[in-house]
Amino acid sequence: MGGRQVLAARRLLSGTLDGDLPEHELVAAARFVVAELGSPDRLLELISELASGAGDPEGCARLSYRHVLGFDKLLLIDGGPRHMLRAHLWHPGAGAVGKEDIHNHRSPLASYVVRGRLAMELYDVEGGGDGIAAARYEESLREGSADWLLEPTGPARLRLTHVGQYAAGSAYALPAHTLHRAWCDTDVPTVTLFLETGSERRPHTDVFTAAGPHPGTVAKVPLSTDDYLAALSGLAELLRT
Repeated sequence: MGGRQVLAARRLLSGTLDGDLPEHELVAAARFVVAELGSPDRLLELISELASGAGDPEGCARLSYRHVLGFDKLLLIDGGPRHMLRAHLWHPGAGAVGKEDIHNHRSPLASYVVRGRLAMELYDVEGGGDGIAAARYEESLREGSADWLLEPTGPARLRLTHVGQYAAGSAYALPAHTLHRAWCDTDVPTVTLFLETGSERRPHTDVFTAAGPHPGTVAKVPLSTDDYLAALSGLAELLRT
């Protein structure tokens, strides 16, 4: 089920993140892990090993897809309910239905920029009448399928609290409820190593958009095993350059 790099990554994930850590400690631990595993040489070895068929290519392919936010989401290690390690390949200028959406996550997350650059904004929900007008949705997985289900929950107003740029070699980590949006901030592909962790997942995430109404469901189309392995091979070649 795994070669040397896959097994070492699993040991680091479980040894650092398992246990009942409070959220602030879990966020810090996740940031440490992605920085360790995201160093270019180590990540290249891990990706190359996975591209050769190590790990669980069939299972990971079923949970890998082209995200509506405009990046390829490739599952590298499935740690069950406790941690999911992914590579994200961001395409310059890409983005479809939800490219301007502001959202949070079901669990704490950390991300390490391996190549390229991301821009990111953080937001709070405004209690008064000021701020940015947006439509609010609850996003969950549709019962019986892998599609995203978007339930409208009414209007909202948001306040921008932070704007940042994250170049190669930098990392960030966020608690589950933190509202944010990120995008590729260069004209070259950006690669990030992304980790969701924590034993308890929220049943839904919150999505805010000022770009107009969303469809009720958005299809999540998984990659085939062959396409998944080809994507990993292409990612390894990109990291070599």
